[in-house]
Amino acid sequence: MLVSLYSSATGMNAEQRKLDIIANNLANVDTTGFKRQRAEFQDLLYQAVKEAGTPTAQDSTLPTGLYVGHGTRMAATHRIFSIGNIEQTGNSTDLAIMGDGFFQVQQQDGRIGYTRDGALKIDALGRLVTSNGLLTIPNIVVPENATGINISPDGIVSVQLGDGGIQNLGNITLVRFINPSGLKPLGNNLYQETPASGEPVEGIPGQDGYGLLEQEHLEKSNVEVVKEMVEMIVAQRAYDINSKSITTADEMLRTVAGLKR
Repeated sequence: MLVSLYSSATGMNAEQRKLDIIANNLANVDTTGFKRQRAEFQDLLYQAVKEAGTPTAQDSTLPTGLYVGHGTRMAATHRIFSIGNIEQTGNSTDLAIMGDGFFQVQQQDGRIGYTRDGALKIDALGRLVTSNGLLTIPNIVVPENATGINISPDGIVSVQLGDGGIQNLGNITLVRFINPSGLKPLGNNLYQETPASGEPVEGIPGQDGYGLLEQEHLEKSNVEVVKEMVEMIVAQRAYDINSKSITTADEMLRTVAGLKR
């Protein structure tokens, strides 16, 4: 019965962690480019009371064993990179990636970060930056006499000048990873490369499987509120059932202790 106490406790702890993941998903339902996480669980070590196949007589063996489990644990959180809803904004520096790929930005410490958040801005020096002021890579600088900016689906950035001319400023490229779920989330809509994600592979939007860019649009979160609410109810019910298992095991122990009287 002590095993049941500890097993139920691991179940409660696992469901609490699952609820933490669900709450984070719901909190980011309006976060641009956010990708929902899914909790994944594993059962714990088993105690083998009887091994399957153990001889019971000269010509017979146990067809099944007797194994007692010791609960569960959260093994991983899997980030799902399905495309969120695309929303039209009318802002010329907003970009949505219509498919696979990440924008590259230079972080304050000089390292490269990766993001799906295309809510870009133009700073006081004319540079194309994120909402936190991080420079995009490749860096695009808009001249002072520009009257309009155009970003083609394949990433070519051009501006209209005051004299009526057109000037090309460069190309926005994207990167892909063989395992994007292995990226480390940093907050601020940024990810960092890890050994699990593989190295970034740079490419041109719309070619070789990279997504196209959609100007004046943003990709919203891929969190489905109804689905998360259902998962929340399931987690709550599982938490309640595990707590009842602890209560039942405690009552059984109390009964056993009372046999001495």
